[in-house]
Amino acid sequence: MKKAKVRSKFHEGDYWMIVITILLSLFGLVMVFSASYYTGLSKFGDALYYLKQDIKWVVGGWIVFTLLSFLDYHALRIFAIPVLVVGFVLLGLIFTPLGSSINNATRWLDFKVFTVMPGEVIKACFILFFAWYYSYKCNLTKHKFNGALVGFVLTGAAFVLILKQPNFSTAGIVLMLGIGIMFIAGLSWWWIIICGGGAVAAFAAVVILKGGYIAERLDNFWDPFADALGKGYQVSQGLLAFGSGGVTGLGLGKSVEKALYLPEPMNDFILPIIGEELGFIGVMALVIAFVILIWRLFTISMHASDKFGMLIAAGVALHMALQVILNIAVVTASFPPTGVVLPLISLGGTSTILVMGELGIVYNISKQTKVTI
Repeated sequence: MKKAKVRSKFHEGDYWMIVITILLSLFGLVMVFSASYYTGLSKFGDALYYLKQDIKWVVGGWIVFTLLSFLDYHALRIFAIPVLVVGFVLLGLIFTPLGSSINNATRWLDFKVFTVMPGEVIKACFILFFAWYYSYKCNLTKHKFNGALVGFVLTGAAFVLILKQPNFSTAGIVLMLGIGIMFIAGLSWWWIIICGGGAVAAFAAVVILKGGYIAERLDNFWDPFADALGKGYQVSQGLLAFGSGGVTGLGLGKSVEKALYLPEPMNDFILPIIGEELGFIGVMALVIAFVILIWRLFTISMHASDKFGMLIAAGVALHMALQVILNIAVVTASFPPTGVVLPLISLGGTSTILVMGELGIVYNISKQTKVTI
């Protein structure tokens, strides 16, 4: 019998991942320019204002990607604990004078020279720490209770701190990301069912007892058109954009909603502008591109040379999938409205730098795998 040919990928890396990432980042620049044209002109008298900002973040992201793609990912083990500590410190600083409030939510730290979203930072921190902890310090299949306890305590603490900002979507992503990595590392389904049920019950109790911001967002979710000119305005305008685009779209640059109807169209709600200009076909092409990227990330995870690399790549794939799914769910009124950016497409910032950094690490992992073909 002829033996399967094995090709070393150490010098090559995963080209599909690189190609899709380049295409998505370039497409993001085009759509940020298109979506932000009127907003930049109205606020700053410069139609290119947001494009210039996005170019800086995308270039910075690619620099981070390149540096981390050449750094042996095993060297990152020594940063696992310090990075997690920094992540929690940043979450705590949100409740100090450094915390910056926008639209009744305090999600940013303003260091004057630059701003940081701790909720985005903690996602990357969790991926690195959990990958290190469950590959070098704790085997979840042997030490189920201790391993699960550490994971759930850290995830729960981050969930509560982010929920208090309030930032329901990021809190939910952190919760699902933490549990997801633990499951991939060997956590039993029973732990997920029990703790997941407890988290849902606790969240329901908070909504019932305290109401406020979260209850308001849930009300808007049930029927955004009930207050289409008030609290449900952004979601309603987003749905109108999708409807206007139809199957083939109005044409690149021809969106009506971006002309100061849809608030901040270059950020969380950039997908409705894509739908209006490029139609259902354009949206589906973008979704397919994300599916290919996520598939490549999981493929790299499955072929990683060790458990540490496997968990990092799987964590990044899970992070990417959660971001994309939740963003699409929010802008299509399938999930309560809240801030979830579309990776590599929405206007850059902390999220762009961190996502590109994560992808750079995974690319390095792909260069150290052997794939049977």
